[in-house]
Amino acid sequence: MAPTLSKLVTRRSTASAAAVVAVLWLLSRKRSKKRFGGTKPKNPWPANTDIQYVIKEEKPKRPKAHVDGEFFKQLRQLLAIGIPGVFTPEAGYVFLVAAALVSRSLCDLWLIHTGTLIETSIVNMDAELFKKRLFRFMATLPVISVVNNILKYGLGEMKLRLRTNISRFLMDQYLKGFTYYKMSNLDTRIANPDQLLTTDVDKFCESCTDLYSNIAKPMLDIFIYVYRLTSSLGGQTPLIMLSYLLLAGGFLTHLRKPIGALTVKEQRLEGEYRHIHSRLITNSEEIAFYQGNSREKLTLIASFHKLVTHLRKFLEFKVAIGVVDNFIGKYVATVVGFYAVSIPFFQKNHPLLSGTPDHRFKSYYTYGRMLVKLAEAIGRLVLAGREMTRLAGFTARVTEIRKVLTDLNDNKYERTMMIDIKNNPIGSPGAGKILAKDNIIRFERVPLVTPNGDVLVKELSFEVKSGMNVLVCGPNGCGKSSLFRILGELWPLWAGVMTKPPRGKLFYIPQRPYMTLGTLRDQVIYPHTRAEMIRRGNAKDEDLQKYLDLVQLGHLLERETQPGSEGHGWDAVADWMDVLSGGEKQRIAMARLFYHKPQFAILDECTSAVSVDVEDSMYSYCKKANITLFTVSHRRSLWKHHEYYLQMDGRGSFEFKPIEPDTEEFGS
Repeated sequence: MAPTLSKLVTRRSTASAAAVVAVLWLLSRKRSKKRFGGTKPKNPWPANTDIQYVIKEEKPKRPKAHVDGEFFKQLRQLLAIGIPGVFTPEAGYVFLVAAALVSRSLCDLWLIHTGTLIETSIVNMDAELFKKRLFRFMATLPVISVVNNILKYGLGEMKLRLRTNISRFLMDQYLKGFTYYKMSNLDTRIANPDQLLTTDVDKFCESCTDLYSNIAKPMLDIFIYVYRLTSSLGGQTPLIMLSYLLLAGGFLTHLRKPIGALTVKEQRLEGEYRHIHSRLITNSEEIAFYQGNSREKLTLIASFHKLVTHLRKFLEFKVAIGVVDNFIGKYVATVVGFYAVSIPFFQKNHPLLSGTPDHRFKSYYTYGRMLVKLAEAIGRLVLAGREMTRLAGFTARVTEIRKVLTDLNDNKYERTMMIDIKNNPIGSPGAGKILAKDNIIRFERVPLVTPNGDVLVKELSFEVKSGMNVLVCGPNGCGKSSLFRILGELWPLWAGVMTKPPRGKLFYIPQRPYMTLGTLRDQVIYPHTRAEMIRRGNAKDEDLQKYLDLVQLGHLLERETQPGSEGHGWDAVADWMDVLSGGEKQRIAMARLFYHKPQFAILDECTSAVSVDVEDSMYSYCKKANITLFTVSHRRSLWKHHEYYLQMDGRGSFEFKPIEPDTEEFGS
């Protein structure tokens, strides 16, 4: 009886402590309201943290997160990705965890039975029997320890495999075609895909595995203990406990409904805070030139303040609901358990009452422990609803990005438009027709329309065949970049017909070329890998050397390896975005163009940091290599390398004409 009394005292003291915490929290809330006249306490942050910022054109819609039929449907879809079939390693680990949970429950039953026998031998002062049973108990403990750690391993591996499969699925969708570009530039539903693809997927998988363990084990315990108790004590005792489970579980699930929405908001604010940090890192040089550290600090503080304010609100809610959880899920369950186990002992002619008081005590002690375990299992199952509500939040977040990726891959996007699409005579996104044909680029009544619906040119018509080098000019905002984005199929075609070579036969070089992570060779052959270069037979290292010489960068192969880099020559690895100067990066991009040998090259101010003589030699080689040029540039020195010009005036008009030898003030 002593152990039972000590447990009861411990539980009472814990319940008292929880009640005190709850009372103190409520009092502090009342005092703060009274002190500040019913308003919120004074903002502890600097005065300028009321600064406003928008990550996207509009605030993202919050997905609903409740434990309902929609949640279970979304969860089933995500688990079908994580566990692709019954005869898969993932399903094997699910069964391994289930087997470990069954073994652990059987171990608990064995511990109850053996512990009762050991204590009985102590009470009966039988030293020999005590030593024998204690030795048997110790000999079995390593087996129980192995079972516990197999369970941990199974849960850990199951989480890793879930995360691997879901992450691979989402990355396949995210990096399919131009979806990653569309998500950031055409669609406004998701502001921070990096947060969703990394942290949220990880937390979803962790919450799934935890919930599986926290629900499967209590349900198994309930089944085992109900069976054992029913066969010995009758059906009334377990029925009382199960009825309490249904009532308490339903009540607490209703109280926990806000947790799902609060979890979604927490992850969104975490993503915003992380996104602002990444913007600071990406644009650190420009910010440093402007000395904008103070202004950026205010934006960071404002974002962090929003996050901390929400986390504090979430914490207060969790503390309040935790008091109710502990009271109903643990302590009241124990009280109901004591009442339920006492029923057979206060009934006349019950089989347990026959025999000696020693026998009655042993029966009460054994079944009492089982009932305590049953009460604990019911309590854990009731509290598992809290984890399920939290899982609903992560499920909604991961389902959101899955849905957006599916829509974008089907060329459907949502964005705030400047015009009414339904009544727009120009057309609608994706209504135009794209034809694939070698050695020609033709626009037939194609409008230049931004993703916002802003019309730059109502109808653009021209035709360029291989060998017709075109210089594109006009003021800023006239549609030069828009033309290339539509030509590259980054932006949807609203109307008309666009004929162009297949993908891979058009090559785009921007003013600020991208340098990938990898070797010097990777910079020249990007986006190919070395294995692709060898398989395709495009070039050898000797050919790459020739291309570097053409852009006057042959010395890079002999340059001393940078600190922190690995390898030498073509295999040198460095942070090329920092190692190379602006002009060197532009020349590397031109060497990249020579390697790929496309039919058409789109050059967007791509030689602005290169000297005129080097620029002249690079353009001359393009003509020799039969690469037709579409060039945006304000340099007069490039006229001689082009035969036609396409000029847009920024007011919706354009002209496409040959370049005459006596042209003056061209492009002004």
